Amino acid sequence: MEEVENEVKTEKVMEGVASIALLPNGSISGHFIQLPNSICYGLHGTELDCERECSRGEDYRLIKLTVTDYNSKKERNVVVECRGHDAAKISKIEHAHGWQKDVMGMLEEKRENDQVSVSFECETLKADKAAEEHIRKFMPKLVGMDAVVNIGPMSITGVDFEAEAEQEHNQQNT
Repeated sequence: MEEVENEVKTEKVMEGVASIALLPNGSISGHFIQLPNSICYGLHGTELDCERECSRGEDYRLIKLTVTDYNSKKERNVVVECRGHDAAKISKIEHAHGWQKDVMGMLEEKRENDQVSVSFECETLKADKAAEEHIRKFMPKLVGMDAVVNIGPMSITGVDFEAEAEQEHNQQNT
């Protein structure tokens, strides 16, 4: 009897805590601390300028999120959906039909290239003085921008900066 081994590709899941500043212009900026090793990644997102599908609420928007590995100086972009005004919930896009063609094209291109998934839910909301103190301590470049801070659990699937760096190193040595 012949045994057939199925190769199962497992995606790396990074879990930890994120601190995200929601800026008045719709952008987001912050950092993600992967636990248990306390590895810090940068987060920066810009709201995509597009017409909203009529079934989406006013608090729904698409964000192009960049995750930055400070050690390798590598970045990975992913388009995510963000719900909530001050208390954000960020997740992968489940259904993107109804958006403009340029946005749909970008999403389809991203889906073909890689399956990056981001999930975040605000557990602690800081506004006004508490937000400004947090920003002054952890995100000094954002002081005075009237941001609201969200802190909560985050997971990122499909991004493995270490494996990418190792693969590049191996390619350079061959």
